[in-house]
Amino acid sequence: MNYLSIFDVIGPNMIGPSSSHTAGACAIALMARRLLDEKIKHVTFTLYGSFSKTYQGHGTDKALLGGVLGFGTDDARIRDAFQLALEQGVEAHFVIDEKTPVSHPNTADIYMEGVSGKTMSVRGISTGGGKMRIVRINQIDVDFTGEYTTLIVKQEDRPGIVAHITSCLANHQVNIAFLRMYREEKGRTAYTVVEADEEIPQGVLNEIKENPNIHEIMLIPV
Repeated sequence: MNYLSIFDVIGPNMIGPSSSHTAGACAIALMARRLLDEKIKHVTFTLYGSFSKTYQGHGTDKALLGGVLGFGTDDARIRDAFQLALEQGVEAHFVIDEKTPVSHPNTADIYMEGVSGKTMSVRGISTGGGKMRIVRINQIDVDFTGEYTTLIVKQEDRPGIVAHITSCLANHQVNIAFLRMYREEKGRTAYTVVEADEEIPQGVLNEIKENPNIHEIMLIPV
């Protein structure tokens, strides 16, 4: 059973007008930027459902762009996101897709290219009250909110990898709130997503990386 707090009712501190179409959109894009973990030089936003219909009227375009520039939901610079992106050399494109069916009406795909040439695709949904969920990374379905310290491990789908990750966390007394593993198909690329109750120290990351089947680690602190 889900419970609503007073903050779910009144919404977050934000640049409006909409907690779903503005604040939630910004939160999705900010998380995407944190996952890429470098300055973005090119970004394409594909908007579905209600995002595709109200994105300019509710400032969803500015919020998404502000998020990938690193702005929080209450940052007044969101209003000037297009000008600031231009000044920072960030090329942005918006694609409106009103035909592809999606599971949630407030859905956005964000394809990013960083200054090093690294690329990443992230799908997020705005769930209301300024909250969001990340539901896809690089075409692999995932599910996390960013409300906990989140560790995302990109790996080969091999026996013992999840046990290795949990052992490293246990060695450093990190309590796991949630752990899920997602994969393209058996034996190929997979993501293990760990949401923890406390800070995850650098030592954990170093130990996890010792396994040769680990490709990449992303740590998103609260």
